[in-house]
Amino acid sequence: MDRCPKIELADPILLRETSSEGILRLTLNDTERRNALSMDMLNQLGTALEQAAEDASVRVIILAANGRAFSAGHDLREMTQARLAPDGGRAFFEETMAACCGVMQGIVTNPKPIIAEVNGVATAAGCQLVASCDLAYASPSARFATPGVTIGLFCSTPMVALSRNVGSKAAMEMLLTGEMIEAERAADIGLINRAVPEEQLSDYTHGIAQTIASKSSMTLKTGKEAFYRQQEMSLADAYEYTSRVMVDNLMKPDAEEGINAFIEKRGPQWSDQ
Repeated sequence: MDRCPKIELADPILLRETSSEGILRLTLNDTERRNALSMDMLNQLGTALEQAAEDASVRVIILAANGRAFSAGHDLREMTQARLAPDGGRAFFEETMAACCGVMQGIVTNPKPIIAEVNGVATAAGCQLVASCDLAYASPSARFATPGVTIGLFCSTPMVALSRNVGSKAAMEMLLTGEMIEAERAADIGLINRAVPEEQLSDYTHGIAQTIASKSSMTLKTGKEAFYRQQEMSLADAYEYTSRVMVDNLMKPDAEEGINAFIEKRGPQWSDQ
């Protein structure tokens, strides 16, 4: 399959690759640190996501990783070193949590759909990263955990994304035991969409991205924003809000074009408006 890749940036710890369909592939590449979410990684990932949000040529984002770990979460060695500061590391810890929470919220609020492609271990904030993405696919060898409880550091911020994607009992089991779960179990509880054979994972994820990229970017942006906003509302408020969203959506040129194309049995020509 010819994806017409174009390398835009060759940073040692974060790689960017775009395809002719408008699919941006961000690859964590700090394999020596198991793709830990260090301050450097968080800053670069946050910047890349912000740039993609403003780039009209980007329609879908795939978040992947090189090496045996998708991401091992926060860089514990970096945090331990920070304890040498006069404040015992508090300022650095606050900065790290703020940056991490900013990236996770930036994934949810990004107008572009974001897909996690997991072919390795995703633990703690790495698991949070997977849970924050709109879609997630993993190879059978992938493993997931929120193991902070085993080192005296409860995975409180990962809990936010985890508890919004899986049921309470499943989330609490992961948080309280800290034990790894396999990809099939992760799919069963809704942490990922499905497990895909390793040799097919990249092509499968790209295929999903292609399908999404073929849709109107205006419609995708509208739907993604509405999905997350209505989740936090009461039933009545959610219906009132989404009714307004649908009316506004119906007034858009792409909605008119899409409906006409369906009636006329032809392919739509999106203007992304």
